Amino acid sequence: MNNDKADFTQGSILKKLIAFMIPVLGALILQAAYGAVDLLVVGRFGSTSGLSAVSTGSQVLNLVTFVVIQFAMGITVLIARYLGEKKPQQIGAVVGGASIVFTLISAVLFVVMVFFARPIAILMQAPEEAVDLTASYIRICGGGIFFIVAYNLLSAIFRGLGDSQSPLLFVLVACIVNVIGDLALVAGLHMDAAAIATVSAQALSVVFAILLLIKKKLPFTITRHDFRFNPQCPKFLSIGLPLALQEFLTQLSFLALCAFVNRLGLEASSGYGVACKIVNFAMLVPSALMQSMASFVSQNVGAGKVKRAKHTLFTGIGVGLCVGCIVFTLVLLKGDILSGFFSTDAAVIQNSYDYLKGFALESIVTAVLFSMIGYFNGNNQTLWVMTQGLIQTLLVRLPLAYFMSIQLDASLTKIGLAAPVSTIVGIILNIGYYIRCKMTPI
Repeated sequence: MNNDKADFTQGSILKKLIAFMIPVLGALILQAAYGAVDLLVVGRFGSTSGLSAVSTGSQVLNLVTFVVIQFAMGITVLIARYLGEKKPQQIGAVVGGASIVFTLISAVLFVVMVFFARPIAILMQAPEEAVDLTASYIRICGGGIFFIVAYNLLSAIFRGLGDSQSPLLFVLVACIVNVIGDLALVAGLHMDAAAIATVSAQALSVVFAILLLIKKKLPFTITRHDFRFNPQCPKFLSIGLPLALQEFLTQLSFLALCAFVNRLGLEASSGYGVACKIVNFAMLVPSALMQSMASFVSQNVGAGKVKRAKHTLFTGIGVGLCVGCIVFTLVLLKGDILSGFFSTDAAVIQNSYDYLKGFALESIVTAVLFSMIGYFNGNNQTLWVMTQGLIQTLLVRLPLAYFMSIQLDASLTKIGLAAPVSTIVGIILNIGYYIRCKMTPI
């Protein structure tokens, strides 16, 4: 591992942040790509009910994946903090304890997704024609949940060490396998093959990640004694749990939004599913900034360079806004063309574009919000991150989306507006918190 590249406490903030962020962004792009491939292939070779099933089922999988990612953020932040404090000997216990905790999480998710797949599909208000297919998709993904969780845990460890390139290689392997699997299986067999290809890709990616971890020269040692509930577990749990809870409720709001849209019919459901894949790509740069800044800021705070950590916040916001304006223009003006990549059905494409028109502003305002969240995460202020997230979700996004969906002239454009409105509220809350507390690092 190149120590200079992994040392965020000196040198140009912009250059080092971008150098670390680009592989993170690359990994997110590939991760979004292999998720989108399921929808793309089913949309081209399958039925509208199959497209709706993958759309609804992938929303459930997104909930699980994003919650795990936020939970793992506690590990990333703690490892980066120990590197900044020059205490690498503590990292082995963090990794060992995290392995035990995340194995238990995987076991719980396995039971829920495999044995309660159909109730989940019904709860999601999947269209009647797509309930069985949706349940099947969820059940297969649940069967491979151990691999999905393991991949995100390993990626969090490497990012905490200042290595964002290895997770890029992991997801590259997964993406290639998933594309080949989808084209070989879905086109010739059945919609279930989309889920099988996704799980198989994650499994091979995890094997590759473990082999790389074993061969890589690491700044810490790990022993059998570390694989237990140890004193490091409460530390990363105290950071990760608030983020996981906040993300869980946020993703629940998106599931509820999916249920609201499903009530508008099969074409609206399929169109929303297509729009969500485009949204996933639109959110990639803000998401990469958030993950990168957590490591960057935490390492600087650990080294006592609080002023540099603050400068990182504004650098991240600037980068995000530049890209966000470009994405906003593309989504707003060319959303129909983008939707056409995922479906040939004119009604589905129009419904997707209708949602994107309302959502478009989110690509700009999220750049600001996610940069602030990454900064607060790096400062160990995860309780605040959870609080502001709950306010956005429970008091703004969900009520507004529901209100829009029950109007006589309900439209996907109006429902889509709930996202940027709630994000703007979040920015206001975070600015107020930043000014009030003046961010005294922990």
